[in-house]
Amino acid sequence: MKKFLRYLLAIIIISGLLFGYWRYFWVFGEGVKAGQLNYVMKKGFIFKTYEGKLIQSGFQGNTSGGMQSYEFRFSVTNENIANELMVNSGKNFELHYKEYMGTLPWRGTSVYIVDSILSMKDPRPENNIPINSP
Repeated sequence: MKKFLRYLLAIIIISGLLFGYWRYFWVFGEGVKAGQLNYVMKKGFIFKTYEGKLIQSGFQGNTSGGMQSYEFRFSVTNENIANELMVNSGKNFELHYKEYMGTLPWRGTSVYIVDSILSMKDPRPENNIPINSP
């Protein structure tokens, strides 16, 4: 009977570890989102995390007769990427992200974690003129 309980306990522990890995560390999906950066901020009570929102072009009908813009809410774990986003709020970005099945308090409040900036452009064309142009 003791041997059976040990095996049962081992199976329960291994199953719990596998479930935890699948839920919180296995990358469910990854991709690229493009749009205008609305904000990035550092917030939290115990774990200070970087949270942001990207406004994507286009509209979707949330309810019949209603329209609202696409919003991509995300978290950032890399402080350098978060700082780059914070000083360039309002610009158009292409952000690479990873999607997880669950959130962890020290990783952020979103299942979408931005891990790199692919491109950044100013939405005002007059600001995209090269500095050394004649």
